[in-house]
Amino acid sequence: MSDQQRAQRPGGRSARVAAEVYRAVTDLIGERGYGNFTVGEVAARAGVADSSIYRRWGNLETLLTDVALTRLNTQSPMPDTGTLAGDLRTYAHQVAREITGPDGLAVVTLAVALSRSGHQGRQARDDLLAARTRQLQSMLDRATERGEHAPDALDVLDHIMAPMYVRVLLGVGPPAPDYVDGLVDRLL
Repeated sequence: MSDQQRAQRPGGRSARVAAEVYRAVTDLIGERGYGNFTVGEVAARAGVADSSIYRRWGNLETLLTDVALTRLNTQSPMPDTGTLAGDLRTYAHQVAREITGPDGLAVVTLAVALSRSGHQGRQARDDLLAARTRQLQSMLDRATERGEHAPDALDVLDHIMAPMYVRVLLGVGPPAPDYVDGLVDRLL
């Protein structure tokens, strides 16, 4: 295989390493919870050298944030239904399914764990929250461009996301579809 063919090939070793590291992190989180394992344990589980993890991610907090963001992007992508109401309803229902699914409150748990793990952890938490806010903002900006009046991202968090998370955290039960729609309706 020529260098040009190798350069154009999607995936490759780097993608396999990332997939194995993500799988190891996800497994370790499921077994021990966030913050209860080391880079060395992730590396051993993934079958890679810990130097590979440090070279790519720098530290455990950055790795955890990357895994969380990847999950957010694949499990709760920003919808584009053509209307703000449709986008918010679709997104809210995705989040409701995610937080009551097998990994439950993983992203919230990660944010809390990172908040308690020193400066690097707080920076990783801030990066995670900023990335999610940018994603929400892109959905809200599309609505504004269509001429719709859009709330700000913090209002979406306060009026749609937070009530669902609190219900699940307190064990009130999964947010029912009518409840989720009602949160969106009240915000709009």
